[in-house]
Amino acid sequence: MELWFTEKANDHVGLTCKVKQTLMRKQSPYQEIMVIETEQFGRMLLLDGVLQTTTSDEFVYHEMISHVPLNTHPNPRRVAVIGGGDGGTIREIIKHDSVEKAVLVEIDEQVIEASRQYLPEIASGLDDERVEILITDGITHIQQSKNTYDVIIVDSTDPVGPAVGLFTQEFYGHVFEALTEDGIMVAQTESPYYEPQLVQRTLGAIGGNFPITRLYLAYIPTYPSGMWSFTLGSKTWEPQEISGDRKQALQTRYYTPAVHAAAFCLPAFVEEIVATV
Repeated sequence: MELWFTEKANDHVGLTCKVKQTLMRKQSPYQEIMVIETEQFGRMLLLDGVLQTTTSDEFVYHEMISHVPLNTHPNPRRVAVIGGGDGGTIREIIKHDSVEKAVLVEIDEQVIEASRQYLPEIASGLDDERVEILITDGITHIQQSKNTYDVIIVDSTDPVGPAVGLFTQEFYGHVFEALTEDGIMVAQTESPYYEPQLVQRTLGAIGGNFPITRLYLAYIPTYPSGMWSFTLGSKTWEPQEISGDRKQALQTRYYTPAVHAAAFCLPAFVEEIVATV
């Protein structure tokens, strides 16, 4: 008997993958956590049935949410990741020699445990000596961290459940205060094709706090529509220009300096979404 997993983008369309086996399934205090192995995309992490990452294409998301802000800032020393319990964003952050401290703030410890066991290639950076793991609510941590971080990366799940509060203008205001005087933040902001209103709201909420706000794109096969957006808020630095001191060679599979610049070149229909904010 064949087994298939389907994640619905909406009531009319979804991504369906043939499943080889279920590696784990458990209920944490916050969500159902599953890891399945698929024929096409390798191992997948699912939270409440929603695909978070796969061993096949995770590098696109993790490289683009990390290296764009880190190569925009001229000297990122302290970096926080809100969410991101799989560890992929941390793995990319510690590729930067300037980073002295990378703090992972994850509310669900069992996501980290599952990733360490079943997604070791993604979670490989979690044991680096520069990494601190805090099992706590990200919103509370940001509120208590004034003028602390050079870069804050909001590596959240979709805006449901525990992640709802990570998509509000109030939260982004606290992020602004938690950043140093020339700090930068970035958040994943869903698919412009399926969620244009969410993209608009989030862009407006971040823009309501940061003088420089830019949307950029990456292309991730397993995410709805394949086209995924990130929104960057900067106090000082223009993200479309890589800092001259940040052009160190990085071991990447998707991100390059040319891709960095091109990611801010938006298709016309996305430009229309941005223009309405």
